[in-house]
Amino acid sequence: MTLIGETSGKAPKGAAAAGDLIKDGTDASFMADVIEASNTQPVIVDFWAPWCGPCKQLGPALEKAVAAAKGAVKLVKIDIDKNPAYAGQLRVQSIPAVFAFDGGRPVDGFMGALPESQVKAFVERLVKADAGGAAGSPVDDLLELARESLEMNDLGGAAQAYAQILQAEPENPKALGGLARLYLQNGDPERAREVLAMAPPQAKDPDLDSVRAALALAEAAPSETAPFEQRLAKNADDHEARLELARALAGSGRMDEAADHLLTIIERDREWNDQAARKQLLLVFEAAGPMSEVAKQGRRRLSAILFS
Repeated sequence: MTLIGETSGKAPKGAAAAGDLIKDGTDASFMADVIEASNTQPVIVDFWAPWCGPCKQLGPALEKAVAAAKGAVKLVKIDIDKNPAYAGQLRVQSIPAVFAFDGGRPVDGFMGALPESQVKAFVERLVKADAGGAAGSPVDDLLELARESLEMNDLGGAAQAYAQILQAEPENPKALGGLARLYLQNGDPERAREVLAMAPPQAKDPDLDSVRAALALAEAAPSETAPFEQRLAKNADDHEARLELARALAGSGRMDEAADHLLTIIERDREWNDQAARKQLLLVFEAAGPMSEVAKQGRRRLSAILFS
């Protein structure tokens, strides 16, 4: 079905004038501002309204991302209260609603206010595809977005990215593992278990294995640290107390402190109790994640101890 109209072939690409990148549009100017303009470069249309709270959140993020693209894409903002025609033709049922046009046709879009990191990724993906670059799959893009969000400590943005993946691929192991880890980090082990239960039995992924290990450590951990800390205060070589303290710390998510205590035992007596500290340390590394700083630094220190 043709939404708006047919257009001729695309004209050569060109950069927009600096003051023409972001503008307010109307139903009367839609053909010129969006359809015809998108033959030169992609045009993003933001349908909004003054009373819409999420629109006020999304608008600045869109403008920032478009400005950062430096002329590779334009933004047209349309108040649907004053200009309902094209919003109706595009079947906009809730706002904010964003559509990306290229070559006179809508090619991408989303509804609702997204985190700034996802808005930036949306614009960058549009620019990359328009430039003829090899765009990754939507799932790969969202996984990369989740990773970037976690690096910026944007847990909400990472959770939204994982949720979007699971809408399309309910058994995606990386998304399930990532989302389960977020619940666990947020102090909700029950939700983490529920997410893990959605994974197929044969699914293999480091994050899935990591969360499973962390939950197992939590279930087996002592509930308090004080008794073991008191014993260590009296005798720093009480390896049993130090091991139990490490188990309690790991069970509460304090993996770096747990690893430090376990490495201390290994450093003082690597063969103690049939290498119990080393075995527990490997579980801590798995629970923290194989590429975590806890695991990386812990392995370096373990190697230094074992080969010294």
